[in-house]
Amino acid sequence: MCLVTDAVACARRGQKTPDGYHNIERVLKRFASASHKILLCRTCKDARGLAEADLTDGAQCSAMDELATELLDPDKVIVF
Repeated sequence: MCLVTDAVACARRGQKTPDGYHNIERVLKRFASASHKILLCRTCKDARGLAEADLTDGAQCSAMDELATELLDPDKVIVF
């Protein structure tokens, strides 16, 4: 999974969501626990003021070349 632009905020640690709303952090943790990669655009993360310590377990920063390689042959594309 590759998170770019504002989607990098989905990987923020310690999300507090109201009852009835999805907690994206929990979804990403479950995804990562199944040995899937969660890559964040480092430039997008930095532009939004997120530090490495702010990221949920399993999320890692990546350079654009690695993100592009991962995006060449995806099984699914989810846009939100």
